[in-house]
Amino acid sequence: MPIRFALALSVAAAAGSLALRADDWPQWMGPKRDNVWREDGVLDKFPAGGPKVVWRTEIAGGYAGPAVADGRVFVSDYVTKDNVKVDNFKLAEFSGTERLLALSEKDGAVLWKHEYPVKYKISYPAGPRCTPVVDDGKVYFLGAEGMLSCRTADKGTLVWEKDLKATYKAKTPLWGYAAHPLVDGKKLITLAGGEGSHVVALDKATGAEIWKSQTSPEQGYCPPTIITAGGKRQLVLLRPNAVTSLDPETGEKYWSVPYEATNGSIIMSPVVSKDYLFAGGYLKKNLLLKLDAEKPAAEVVWRDKKGAGISPVNVQPFVDGETLYGFNEDGEMFGVEVASGKRVWTGTGPLPEKPAPSGTAFIVRQGDRYWLFAETGDLVIAKLSPKGYEEIDRAKILDPTNNAFGRKVVWCAPAFANKRAYLRNDKEIVCVDLAK
Repeated sequence: MPIRFALALSVAAAAGSLALRADDWPQWMGPKRDNVWREDGVLDKFPAGGPKVVWRTEIAGGYAGPAVADGRVFVSDYVTKDNVKVDNFKLAEFSGTERLLALSEKDGAVLWKHEYPVKYKISYPAGPRCTPVVDDGKVYFLGAEGMLSCRTADKGTLVWEKDLKATYKAKTPLWGYAAHPLVDGKKLITLAGGEGSHVVALDKATGAEIWKSQTSPEQGYCPPTIITAGGKRQLVLLRPNAVTSLDPETGEKYWSVPYEATNGSIIMSPVVSKDYLFAGGYLKKNLLLKLDAEKPAAEVVWRDKKGAGISPVNVQPFVDGETLYGFNEDGEMFGVEVASGKRVWTGTGPLPEKPAPSGTAFIVRQGDRYWLFAETGDLVIAKLSPKGYEEIDRAKILDPTNNAFGRKVVWCAPAFANKRAYLRNDKEIVCVDLAK
């Protein structure tokens, strides 16, 4: 075979492999952790009666969204006989079994499961929070009480596990361990807690510590996020007492700006628009930083600006160009001009017209439109622009099975892969066909 032809075949095969992987949803917020679904050939509107249900599989409680990779769907839950539908902020001890399940992407059949007993003493104790992370034939899972494990994706064989709470002498946050771990090269970066170990980098193959860094009053809930600014890759952490940038290779601090999170509630990942970085959280907190173009550094542009910005709780905001879209803590949906913090429009988007505390609809962009999975169990197709929210279509997929602030909700992030959506509540996970 001519060398050039063989090379062309190998390049084509590699490109096909990359395209296949790109169609998966192997972690929280998708392949690039940016809530962008990069497939085409997806339907424009739902057929009469809603999208075709490919399969349904019974599961138990949890807030963790599914991950989809290499023909498998990974989802976690909490099996208990206790009543975990309790009032907000109520702390009690609950006994049950935390599980990681691997399902067949084809038909939803359980391929393997790992389970272990665990006592919860957290608010909203329905189940795990963190979406599993699938990388290089391994799946990483962080439970609500800090048990972190690595297993083979094909059979669920244990590779390593680490009890973050015990290892780093930490205390479980009020709402549990909820910051989705991040794979970065040979490292798995995760929030741990404890003295000098707010964040730790572990060897993803062995679980051995590579570095640890920073001390915070508590962990908070913001997933570790890597950006590139000032000519450097920066690991940005929204902590309960600061927004901090580290060298992801060493854990050494680049810069830090004070931030005061109410109840330790800093949840969103930082978002970047041009040279601005935005962070916000509960009780009308918001902060805009300008990133230095020449070196790792940042300065405050505005902070806690009244009637401006956004204070996200459950929903990761989405930046499109110079406009930020997201849900405020009171359930209102805003379009926000990033640089000024000006709210260019206000509404409730796909949610009921009367705003409700922590109103939730997860936002994913696909092409020139958005898919929103609302707490009502509806999957919604919409347009978002600086002019406002325009709904195209919606379909009821799941029933709300949990409770919050006196209403029924489903607060679980969706996954979109291979022209399908994967959605779960506290009773089942469902796969629906969205191919055109």
